[in-house]
Amino acid sequence: MAKSKQDKQLYRRLRGSGVRKKVARRLTALSSHAKGGKQAPKPLRDAVARLEASVSELRDHVGRADRKAAGRKAAKTRRAKAQRRSASARRASRSRSKT
Repeated sequence: MAKSKQDKQLYRRLRGSGVRKKVARRLTALSSHAKGGKQAPKPLRDAVARLEASVSELRDHVGRADRKAAGRKAAKTRRAKAQRRSASARRASRSRSKT
């Protein structure tokens, strides 16, 4: 398990946030290899990237939708449909005037 005090604290924090024991142990063990200003090992960087991806996906599912973005999309849709109706009316008017 974790050896230093910081590693033990990290392990406790990970376990407290719902990370499984096996995963928390591995992440804690990997973090001890990235001491002294060195770049973290690739497995640790990959694990962190996967956790961040999971968190961002959870945020998308949990949080309310961005109302401002939804309003912009709705306005854009209304404008596009109005332009289509207008273009269709112009075509119909031209065909009526030819006959």
